[in-house]
Amino acid sequence: MILAKLEQSFLPILLKVGENKRLIAIRNGITLTIPFTIVGSIFLIIGNLPINAWTDFIEPISAQLNAPVSVTFGVLGLVSAIGIGYNMGKEFEVDPISNTVITTIAFLLATLTDEFAINIDSLGATGMFTAIIVSLFTTEVFRFFVSKNIVIKMPDGVPPSVAQSFSSLIPAGAIIATIWVIRVLMGVDVNEVIQFIFKPLVFGLSTLPGLMVYTLLVCFLWSCGIHGDNVLSGIASPIFLGYLAANTLAFQKGQPIPYEIADGFWILFMCLGGTGSTLGLVLAMLRSRSKMYRSLGKMALPSAIFCINEPVIFGFPIVMNPIMMIPFVATPMILGTATFLLMKIGLVGKIVFQVPWTIPPIIGPYLATNGSVGAAIWSACTIVIAYLIYLPFFKMAEKKQVLLEAGESEQEAMAEIAQTVES
Repeated sequence: MILAKLEQSFLPILLKVGENKRLIAIRNGITLTIPFTIVGSIFLIIGNLPINAWTDFIEPISAQLNAPVSVTFGVLGLVSAIGIGYNMGKEFEVDPISNTVITTIAFLLATLTDEFAINIDSLGATGMFTAIIVSLFTTEVFRFFVSKNIVIKMPDGVPPSVAQSFSSLIPAGAIIATIWVIRVLMGVDVNEVIQFIFKPLVFGLSTLPGLMVYTLLVCFLWSCGIHGDNVLSGIASPIFLGYLAANTLAFQKGQPIPYEIADGFWILFMCLGGTGSTLGLVLAMLRSRSKMYRSLGKMALPSAIFCINEPVIFGFPIVMNPIMMIPFVATPMILGTATFLLMKIGLVGKIVFQVPWTIPPIIGPYLATNGSVGAAIWSACTIVIAYLIYLPFFKMAEKKQVLLEAGESEQEAMAEIAQTVES
């Protein structure tokens, strides 16, 4: 009954959010930053391996090793503008290349310093929200001019690339002129204003309550068969990436790491085997008395090790399964809360590097936290905790499945389980 009410009330809203073209474009555009942050993190790991002999050996070239880190993390905002501009063009069927270039120029213009020079600081994570807003504005204006046919049309026979360049001339002029008036003539610091507007959201996701709300929404969507991570990543990814960039910068400078929750926290400590930490369920299935669950566990284990759990979510299934939804939501919330508190008191290192999301448990947390032994030990503990949380709920499902495999009807199996629960 409660699940049905939640579906009727919230699911249509969340579905609309997930299908929104703008959020899809933002999500896809921000993924363009992933390879660069990983490459930058690799250089940072090489330059900061927690081995004294290695640190002494590379000390003469430490500045050279940090150069790619400064570049990759230092242009997250610019790369986001490029990626979002391109994907917005694809989603709204305007020329993607033209939309990308106009967005990039508008972004650079919007983030100028008070002396009207390119602001290097705004090219990084602090400019990501400005990149999103500028991309949205650029695309809407571009679409308006194209839909109203307010473009320069070249005669037939002109090469398509040249024709397209002239076609985007009037929209580009209008967009750049508007940003110029706002930033240069009116003196409005666009980046500062946008940062102020998004500050409550940014602050919220750096707190434990904010993380719990995010976790609840993502897991609820998955429980309804919707890719919750994808639906909300357009909102959350810029924030988590900003935290990671701040942590990385602090680590480079030898300063205290500011954020417990950063990009990687969710996947490394709360999603063992995939969203919902279903690795615990997979381990429970490996020794099941049910042939079906045993087979599913063996089939799902290799992908679960690399944080892919669609076989479990749709094969067990967890989708539309009220009993299994409880551990599916509770497990990451418990693990996230415990990890946050352990980081607060210093027993688990904070995340300073980005590692691929498919990296296995223990290894991923160890690398992402610059060799924190506490993070590796805790990661091993989280596997056990996830297993223990899932086990009683799995046993209920297993008993029903064993009875069905023995030839009993579903009604008889359910009646017998209910009798056991009452006793």
